[in-house]
Amino acid sequence: MWIKKKDQTYYTNRHSSFLLQYHLVLVTRFRHPVITGELKEELYDIIRDTFKNRCLNILELNGEADHVHILFEADPYTCPGELINALKTRTSRLIRKKYGDTVLAPWYWKPYFWSKSYFIATVSEQSLKAVTDYIRNQKA
Repeated sequence: MWIKKKDQTYYTNRHSSFLLQYHLVLVTRFRHPVITGELKEELYDIIRDTFKNRCLNILELNGEADHVHILFEADPYTCPGELINALKTRTSRLIRKKYGDTVLAPWYWKPYFWSKSYFIATVSEQSLKAVTDYIRNQKA
């Protein structure tokens, strides 16, 4: 459990103080524009649920039809690579199970959803507002 005190920028736990913020971008396989409508809402719910189960804070979540941006905070014990692997596996499995024969059928006849690659970067206190605005205004 980690806590951010009222007038404190950093989180604290029993043995450390930290502020770890990441900007993650996941892209659909072959950049097919499938993240729309009901699938998009379902996908975002799965992402929120996955982060909630790991006690991670999503600061911003948005994207376009072929990619998703997630701005989140993590604790020092979270391994970004392992988190991304688990997130991509879970979202892909659940989305393909529900939409594999309908929305995804024209694009993905093999068990694909996400590209093998991803983008992740740390976010500083100075760049947090710029990254938040960028994610929030994806369609603009």
